Amino acid sequence: MLVVDDSALMRTILSELLNSDPEIEVVGTAMDAYAARDKIKALNPDVLTLDIEMPKMDGLSFLSNLMRLRPMPVVMVSSLTEKGAAVTMQALNLGAVDFVSKPKIDLAHSIEDYALEITDKVKAAAVARIGTLLRNGQRPDGLHKSVSANHPKAVPAAGRKYSTTDKIIAIGASTGGTEAIKEVLVAMQPDCPGVVITQHIPPVFSRSFAKRMNQCSSLIVCEAEDGQAIRPGHAFVAPGDRHLLVVSDGAHYRCKLDDGPLVNRHKPAVDVLFDSVAENVAGDAVGIILTGMGRDGAKGLRRMHESGAETIAQDEQSSVVWGMPKAAVEEGGVDRILPLEQIAENIMETVRRQSR
Repeated sequence: MLVVDDSALMRTILSELLNSDPEIEVVGTAMDAYAARDKIKALNPDVLTLDIEMPKMDGLSFLSNLMRLRPMPVVMVSSLTEKGAAVTMQALNLGAVDFVSKPKIDLAHSIEDYALEITDKVKAAAVARIGTLLRNGQRPDGLHKSVSANHPKAVPAAGRKYSTTDKIIAIGASTGGTEAIKEVLVAMQPDCPGVVITQHIPPVFSRSFAKRMNQCSSLIVCEAEDGQAIRPGHAFVAPGDRHLLVVSDGAHYRCKLDDGPLVNRHKPAVDVLFDSVAENVAGDAVGIILTGMGRDGAKGLRRMHESGAETIAQDEQSSVVWGMPKAAVEEGGVDRILPLEQIAENIMETVRRQSR
């Protein structure tokens, strides 16, 4: 693999961390886009880590050219800021497989955890389907505008009281999930039941992701807050440092945020969300597990299935990484395996059937 970063110190740190995994070999480094272009031609790396802020040509411009001329797996390395998060969301839309925040070199105790995170993401990127990712992610803006025009966001009138949704749609995803979730939400009707989402994502990035989903879909999308009522036509994204649960409050379902330990090495964890839906919503829910590395969500989706909920897994061909959906199928908790482009329509058909 090739490490691209304008900082010599960062290139050294990333190279050492990646080389610590016996399955990864850093074949070279580059300080800017032009050096990276030459190293790609000479070394033919399988995966690239790419800094967003570089001299001569920024990371987004380089990534756009790369995906047009020589598509390959890219993991973005981004600063943990609002600006960095927003640019990273653009990079995922351009075809980057995943991202990590820049390591905090002043916190030595976090380096071991960071090494595990970046090596896992690089290995997932190495097996990712780049063609699938580009088809899922690179949608013309006109599609989003036409959907929003046909189904404008329903802004509540002053003093209007919502009736509580009696259905819940729960979605879990990881690698490649930001673009897969976007495709599902863009195709959802604005009067659909409340949607709760756990995507493996760090703090700050989850806020930027929610804002982006709010802009491109007809739903009202926000980062979930503790105690927030789950309403029809709304989607709630788990914050990047909290587990998201669904709890019953009389006639209402509400979001509950939990700062408990990592589950399956993640916080937020998909299993935590799905377990809460199985316990509190049961047969009035639909569970969907999308592209991602690992097994998070597999046991939770099985529990949803056993509670009477209907469950859907994204199929292998449309997944960037068919890890989490495959694990869910192996657990025996999946009712239907569908290509990504059919999932939103199938969710709405399932909700209509449940209502009847």
